[in-house]
Amino acid sequence: MKALTLLTGSFLALALNAIAVAQTVRPVISELGNPAKGRVEYVNDGLTPLNVVLEARSFTVSEKGELSYRPLDPDIHLKLSATSFRIQPKQTYYVFYEASAAPAPRWFVIYASFSGFAFRTEQGMNVRLQLPHTVYLLPKQRAEKADVHVVRAELDDAGSKVLLEVENTGNDFGRVLQTQLANGRKKQDAPGFPIFPHSRRILEVPLDVKADRDSFPTELSLLFDNFKIEEKLKTKSSSDLQLASASPSSTGSAGEKR
Repeated sequence: MKALTLLTGSFLALALNAIAVAQTVRPVISELGNPAKGRVEYVNDGLTPLNVVLEARSFTVSEKGELSYRPLDPDIHLKLSATSFRIQPKQTYYVFYEASAAPAPRWFVIYASFSGFAFRTEQGMNVRLQLPHTVYLLPKQRAEKADVHVVRAELDDAGSKVLLEVENTGNDFGRVLQTQLANGRKKQDAPGFPIFPHSRRILEVPLDVKADRDSFPTELSLLFDNFKIEEKLKTKSSSDLQLASASPSSTGSAGEKR
């Protein structure tokens, strides 16, 4: 019976993975002006017709990049061409929207709930898949180099990770397009991330555990749209890094990272 349960769980995991691959929302992120007009594509690459329901929510991002959601803020005005629809197999459905907010910058997410899959969970529950389209309503002015400060850029003594803390002291939204760690010609790329007005962002970047000490990164660069920040990495003990991560300035809430 235990083996059967494990097999059932494995089958469900594979099925859910196949669902995630077969359904697509694009683009995942749109950075637009204010007011804005946008379009989202909802793709059903599966073999079963699916029902889709859209719901817009506002969100807050913690210092560690974790999201907490709430109902759409009343000062964000959103008009969708459809809030529910059905997508036939191997078809794409387009949703158009108009959005505005005062003041900018503002941001929200449109969640698409896919349902109608041909199987259920072991408990007999229907499977639903939620995929986001995140919208940023932004003025032309973006964060400037003078507003962005690297508060911490530290390599732990074991060389297993780099702890970054970046602060935006300005009124404008910014986005790091690429994070790069380097030691001479040896480079390691890490994902970019948004940095919100008057906020900090804390990241732990894991390093290649097979790297020898001579090849540990010594420099950090953050690439923005209109400028680049470069910083030397400091070395701290693992205990120092853990104390820094546990400090009151680095707490956050739960969710998916953006």
